[in-house]
Amino acid sequence: MTVIFDGIASGMLLFLISVGLSVTLGLMNFVNLAHGAFAMLGGYIGVTLLNHAGVPFLAALPLAAVATALVGVLFERTLYRRLYGATHLDQVLFSIGLVFMSISTAHYFFGAQQQPLTLPDFLQGQINLPGLDIGIYRLFLVILGLAIAIGLQRMVSGTRFGAQLRASVDNPRAARGMGINVERIFTLTFALGTALAGLGGALGVEMLGLDPTFAVKYIVYFLIVVAVGGSGNIKGSLVASLILGIFDVAGKYYVPEIGAFVIYAVMVAMLIFRPQGLFGRAASR
Repeated sequence: MTVIFDGIASGMLLFLISVGLSVTLGLMNFVNLAHGAFAMLGGYIGVTLLNHAGVPFLAALPLAAVATALVGVLFERTLYRRLYGATHLDQVLFSIGLVFMSISTAHYFFGAQQQPLTLPDFLQGQINLPGLDIGIYRLFLVILGLAIAIGLQRMVSGTRFGAQLRASVDNPRAARGMGINVERIFTLTFALGTALAGLGGALGVEMLGLDPTFAVKYIVYFLIVVAVGGSGNIKGSLVASLILGIFDVAGKYYVPEIGAFVIYAVMVAMLIFRPQGLFGRAASR
């Protein structure tokens, strides 16, 4: 039971980071492989606020998300929007270039070492139950992840902004004709995606570690979540993250000699039976 709970917590952290990629890739149809770089930025901002500015942990999290979103808006307005109509290959090459630039920048300012992070006392320790040890910080991740998933799902499917976003992606020209400011919608959506990345990066420092290779080390995991869950589907990203998190932790615990093989095997098996993802729509022929 402890392994399962740790897997759920790991999956929820994976969801918190990767759901921003699902937003930009699925809802905006932009292949942003630099998503891990924004998560890394949020992690470094969070660590800097905690270790050097003395900001409390719970205050540093939203500050890291907002600061990352502001950087995301700057990049969206100056760089990303020029490539909205480009091919996916151009988008991939552009975002990969940003990834390696971010790695060099992080190495220059912070060095190659792992960044230290000490959780506040109220998030340390465990709750010991018969047959189950619950880490308090992992429980915090689970609760926060569920709250964000519910909020995002309601925003996308049940608000005016969500309807405008779907219209802007499906037919930008018609959306403009209806009076929708498509550029503003895309900017806000990109800000949301990068804010979620920054929040997840700050939350993930304790479990994943933080060094300049973060931007490229975990991007495959984020892409797996989007592919398995279904691009642009919040519920799909959540379910896929939980499944992959449980199998990943269980595989590393019971068969550590094969490393991350289990999570890739699960991905391949799921995509064989559901090529469009768990909750994605099948492509029309």
